[in-house]
Amino acid sequence: MLNLEQWRIETLDEIEQSLNQILTIPSSCSYLLDAIRYSTLDGGKRIRPLFTMAAGSLNNANPLNCRLIGCAIEMIHCFSLIHDDLPIMDNDDLRRGKPTNHKVYGDAVALLAGDALHALCFEVLSSTQLSIAPERKLQIIALIAKSIGIEGMVCGQTIDWLSTGKQINLQQLQQMHNLKTGALLRAAILTGYLAGDEFNQQQYADIDVIAQKIGLLFQIIDDIIDVTEDTDTLGKTANKDSEQDKATYVNILGLETAQETAKQLHFEVVELLQKLKYSSQLEFLADTVYYRNS
Repeated sequence: MLNLEQWRIETLDEIEQSLNQILTIPSSCSYLLDAIRYSTLDGGKRIRPLFTMAAGSLNNANPLNCRLIGCAIEMIHCFSLIHDDLPIMDNDDLRRGKPTNHKVYGDAVALLAGDALHALCFEVLSSTQLSIAPERKLQIIALIAKSIGIEGMVCGQTIDWLSTGKQINLQQLQQMHNLKTGALLRAAILTGYLAGDEFNQQQYADIDVIAQKIGLLFQIIDDIIDVTEDTDTLGKTANKDSEQDKATYVNILGLETAQETAKQLHFEVVELLQKLKYSSQLEFLADTVYYRNS
């Protein structure tokens, strides 16, 4: 029987090694590479590449391919955090328990480090090291690209920015969360499945439903722990969303209702996952998302 915690620890170590290898590259600007490594390595839950690896288990995917895809997605996540923390955005001083990128390297280099990570993601995905059939590789690249841009994370961040200090309803909030956080998590799961040997349209559709629910669950829990945990536990400034008058599940529904919403969503995810074969790793990660405190 698979020891899921041991699987998580071993897989995390493999992900860290892969990220370090990707970011140990010749560079004409060592200062930029230092800034990229500062915000990408030695920190973070790596929940997105973990989900990619777990989803690959549903479809007998090559673990190396899943790890490369997951690392590419993690670099997108890290680029988004660097940009989020900039003074022109959330203006935060702390990320993963240490000073934010722009506090160490300056605003301009932080901006450029995020840009470089964005490009490097697609360099990895299009490389020969990712040994997947060309048509499937294009499908994976297109899915990740869509999850980032005008129909994904960047769109969600824009809605978040424009909604700050304004009243929005629950439907608008859910749309924002589905884009801002959910789209990239959804891509992490679906691309893991797409990296596999077989493809079943109905199973893909079922996994898509689960992936969207997990993405929303992640952001609701993020909203909750922002007000229930302290800065040391979070590794970033606590209660930041409330102080900036951002639209969150807690601000709109109240803490108790937000917690009940998350509980119900977690139940639905687990119920759906238990209908799938080889889904124990995904269920374990869904539990990790629900019970996390940072």
